[in-house]
This record gives sequence, structure tokens and C-alpha cells, in this order.
Amino acid sequence: MSPDDVRTRPRPERRGRSRTLEPVQELHDAPLAPLTTFRLGGPATRLVTATTDAEVIAAVREADAAGTPLLLIGGGSNLVIGDKGFAGTALVVATKGFELVGTRLELAAGEVWTDAVARTVEAGLAGIECLAGIPGSAGATPIQNVGAYGQEVSSTITEVIAYDRHSGQTVTLTNDECAFTYRHSRFKAHPERYVVLRVRFELEDADGLSGPVKYAETARALGVEPGDRVPLAAARETVLKLRAGKGMVLDPEDHDTWSAGSFFTNPILTEPQFAAFRARVRERLGDGVEPPAYPAGEGHTKTSAAWLIDKAGFTKGYGTGPARISTKHTLALTNRGGATTEDLLALAREVVAAVHDAFGITLVNEPVTVGVSL
Repeated sequence: MSPDDVRTRPRPERRGRSRTLEPVQELHDAPLAPLTTFRLGGPATRLVTATTDAEVIAAVREADAAGTPLLLIGGGSNLVIGDKGFAGTALVVATKGFELVGTRLELAAGEVWTDAVARTVEAGLAGIECLAGIPGSAGATPIQNVGAYGQEVSSTITEVIAYDRHSGQTVTLTNDECAFTYRHSRFKAHPERYVVLRVRFELEDADGLSGPVKYAETARALGVEPGDRVPLAAARETVLKLRAGKGMVLDPEDHDTWSAGSFFTNPILTEPQFAAFRARVRERLGDGVEPPAYPAGEGHTKTSAAWLIDKAGFTKGYGTGPARISTKHTLALTNRGGATTEDLLALAREVVAAVHDAFGITLVNEPVTVGVSL
């Protein structure tokens, strides 16, 4: 990128302060791949980095007023960007802010999520300790209703402060108004409307203990029963070890972490759908085989995407090209270095087709796709 491709403009004026001369950097024809954990994707027409809420809002308003497509980027851990890139403005949300008062936590959208989790554990507060090691920014967590190892952010989020692009106003949404469900929210349902600025949480002071351990794998690793509490640090460290063993903790030297973590969501089936699924399982694998089944609300059952992929014939490390299934976890698709987004999507489509042929279930991608689709 040449020096001619760099542009600067004054930061927006803040109320009650004189205008600062510090510039906001703009890059043109800017590579996006380095901003994603997949390390994939073509360039953006224009890339802007915002370090305050006011700058985020100003950049969004500018793009909307000009009718320019807008792509928001936080930690880049949930993005699949097409090889042609993004014809519009890519806005990196790099805001900072960690405020803890008692058990109430407020995070700026640009805060690194796993660092924020570590700080709450150090403060002796429970509620998000099992979400340690998840890459990305705090502002992305309510969009996807991020969850792992028996915890979801929806159980601790009290409010989300967002910029509403429809009204042009900053709004505060309560937990109920966020409409959280499994890996979904109001923000994900209306991706062109809301820009998350800050997230507020209510954590728990349990005298240095974790929340009740809900996930069976975590309980086994800790040597306790589900429902027990353990020291916060032990819960966090155990989750980090479990995630690392599956290639789910970022490591630039480990291509198994050049991914978006779990690429597919766990399917949630109605009673008739689950009955048909069980019949397909018995037909394919034998009468004595039962698929994973977890309660998912009245009349619904959740099953395991990883189990489906494995039983459809895909092994860890599957693939011969630069995009392959992780050697540590069948649910993660990875860039082994030198892959293109089309390489990744070809692998994803192969997995989706095989699972559907075997079990009649269509897997849904968890990462957000930009300029491409399965």
C-alpha cells in the first residue's frame, strides 16, 4: 500500500471540548484479511478506524448519508469475507472502556472480550468465566448471544447501548428487548439497523467461586458434579485448556486456530423433525445408535453439529487443499495458509451437502458472510 492510499480527516468535535487536531486514519483499497481470524478476504474500498463512540457514530452517519455500504469489524473472529472484498466503508470499532462498579460491568464495544473476562475473574466476579478464550470484541457478544461451556452472555447482559441507524439516535435496549435466543438476537435479526456501542452486565459475587458448572465436559475436567461451584480461576483455566485442545484459542503459529471457531450452529429441531432424524440415524448407523439430544425449549430438541459432521464421514484434518477441517475439532473449518475464501466455502458446502444427504438436516453457518454465501 502506497503512502498515497492513506487519507486523514479531523476527529469529530466533542461537546464541551475544543476541536482536536488528532487525525482519524483512513485507508483506501485496504486489505481486510489481516483483520479476521480466518485471514481471508479481499480489500475494502475504504477502511476507517474509530476509537470513541462519537467517531463510530460519525462514521456510520457519513456512510448512511452517502448511501455507502458499511461493514463493521470488531475482532474479526466471526467474519467470512469474499475474495473480491467489500465495496464500501469497513469500520473497525476500536473503542476502549472497562468500568466495574460492584457487580455491574460496562464494556465498550471494542474491548477485547477474553481480556475483559480475565479481569472479571481477577475481580472475583462470576457469570462469564466459562466464556474465557473466545476471540473477538465485547460488542459482538450480544449480536451472536455468544455462549460456551454452559454459559451465554444473555444470562448476564442487562442492557445494550447501540446506535439506531433508522432513527439516527443512540438507544438503550433491555435484556428482553434484545430478544436473545440460541446464537441469535435482535441485532443479528436486523444487521443493518443497530451498531453496538456498549454492553452492560450484572455479574455475581459468590465469594470467589464460579457460577454453577453446567457443562458436563467442564465438570469432568474439574472433577466435580454439574451444579457445583469451583474457584473462579480454576473454572477459567480449565475452559482455556479445553478450548486450546480443540484449537479454539488464538495462536498465530497454529493453523487450527486460523478459523472462526465453530463454523456451524447446533441444529434445533421440532418434535417431528427430531423423530425423522432419529429414524435416519438408525437406518444409517444401526438400531442401537441414539443421536445427541438436549432440551431446547418446549417442543424442540438441540442436537450436535460436530456429531453430525463426524457421522457423515468427515474426520479431523479432513481435506487435501489449503482449507481443511481442524485437526483438533470437526466443527472448525480452517485456513492452512494460502487458502482463499472460495476454498473455505467449497469445503463448507461439501460438509453441508453430506450431512443433509445422510441425516436430512441442513447445517447453518455461524460466522457472518460478507459478499458470499453457502
